Amino acid sequence: MADTLREQQMRMARFIRDPQSNPPPPGIEARRLAVYRRLFFGNVQSLLAGSFPVLQASLGPERWLALIESFYANHRCQTPLFTEVAGELVEYLQNRADQPGWVAELAHYEWIETVLMLSDGTELAHDPNGDLLQGVPLLSCLAAPLAYAWPVSHIGPGRIPPQVPTTPTLLLACRGADHKVHFSRLAPLAHALLVSLQERQVSGREHLAGLAARAGIEPGTIETLGLELLINLKSQGVVLGTRLHERPVRL
Repeated sequence: MADTLREQQMRMARFIRDPQSNPPPPGIEARRLAVYRRLFFGNVQSLLAGSFPVLQASLGPERWLALIESFYANHRCQTPLFTEVAGELVEYLQNRADQPGWVAELAHYEWIETVLMLSDGTELAHDPNGDLLQGVPLLSCLAAPLAYAWPVSHIGPGRIPPQVPTTPTLLLACRGADHKVHFSRLAPLAHALLVSLQERQVSGREHLAGLAARAGIEPGTIETLGLELLINLKSQGVVLGTRLHERPVRL
């Protein structure tokens, strides 16, 4: 009996997920099945529409519906939390080569705002007055450097570039003291420095030396500019200060 019940439940779930590819379970009238389909699919579509309003508007009703139907039918979410379903769509779009490149990037751009808004991350212990060159600068857990091939901050209905631009869009997303997520444009050096802070626990001087080496220039050439940049990022709350109880890790 248990196996029979489970099989009935699975047939019901498969049909509701993708009625075009799966037969309906026996003994349930089509009208009732349609109600279940509208209920479950409608909830997911409504949830995702609220998370990706610009993507929905940019795709238009038909393409948006087709995308969400495909996601609903083919993706297996790894989370039971409604607040994390948007991240599942972002992951799904990373593997959809049939979609224009701007679709996945715009979805990620909209999603990161929700991630930072809902984040309950705790900042690590730090010295707010630490030496940003000698010490190990600490990036706020509520800040994220972003790089996109498409100009995601300007895409919208009727504003889709015909081709990918020659220069990337470099952005900083950061949740401020007002608990709102703010986006700002980044120069290439600022973006590279923030990514380095995100990836490596070394002194500020070593971060700048690494950037200089990649650019093929002398470290002293950018150290003054880099220190000014670190100080400016600290004034914005993006860099918190320097890490405590840690020695710089030399890589």
